[in-house]
Amino acid sequence: MTYSEIAVLIPCHNEEVAIGGVVAGFREALPGATIYVYDNNSTDNTRQAAAAAGAVVRGESLQGKGNVVRRMFADVEAEVYLLVDGDGTYDPLVAPAMVKLLLEDCLDMVTGVRVTDAQAAYRPGHRLGNQVLTGVVRQVFGNRVTDMLSGYRCFSRRFIKSFPALAQGFETETEFTVHALELRMPVAELRTAYSERPAGSTSKLRTYHDGFRILRMILALVQRERPRLFFGVVAALLALVSAILFVPVLETYVETGLVPRLPTFVASTLAIILSFLSLVCGLILDTVTRGRIEAKRIAYLAFPAPGRG
Repeated sequence: MTYSEIAVLIPCHNEEVAIGGVVAGFREALPGATIYVYDNNSTDNTRQAAAAAGAVVRGESLQGKGNVVRRMFADVEAEVYLLVDGDGTYDPLVAPAMVKLLLEDCLDMVTGVRVTDAQAAYRPGHRLGNQVLTGVVRQVFGNRVTDMLSGYRCFSRRFIKSFPALAQGFETETEFTVHALELRMPVAELRTAYSERPAGSTSKLRTYHDGFRILRMILALVQRERPRLFFGVVAALLALVSAILFVPVLETYVETGLVPRLPTFVASTLAIILSFLSLVCGLILDTVTRGRIEAKRIAYLAFPAPGRG
């Protein structure tokens, strides 16, 4: 494969300061690759700077990185896709190694794991949040990722064209990871330097707001992709509540033969009924989920492995 079969995808919002250098860096690292910059309602000169650097510039009016990713994945045709943020924090020189690893090992996703000593580049709060959220995903979906929120990734065509892309914002990285783990795709990681933004460039990531959205996305994915686990936990909690409410009622009944706490008894009964209903919902939805995963797997297998098309 030549670099001409590679698409570099760069979502951007107000990255006038950095985007020219990002495009130039990837043009040098991957000569012949087509570099696409998708502008997401920038109010500065991001479009002009990207075009001047030699990128193909397009736009997406729906605000949010997830919306831009959905548009890029739908529009762009290539054999290998390299996704990178337009803020100048990722090293373009690692790109050829990521592409080579993807092709030689027939992988579907290679993630650039961020390595840095600069606290301004990777703030402690962001680092801790990434570790916590990555840990949750590793426990539920599989222990094969260490930097779930990295914005530097290399994908195969079959990954891109089978990816549902439901997220709207920064939680799209979580979707990448869960999609790969859920379909048990071959994946790998490659360490890459992570730098501070250029002077004058500001981060669009809001630590608490976006962290909460990512956590909410993880819970939604657990409910959707692991319904037996999700509703099983809910059923267990409801059963525990029912037992806590029922024990004192039972003790009183054994001692006196009476049930003076009728509302407590009713609440306990409702809780155990809801527990059984939750368990049944989990079992039914688990069957539905398996059918959906099979459909996604078939869509995934409709495309050849990378480097073998």
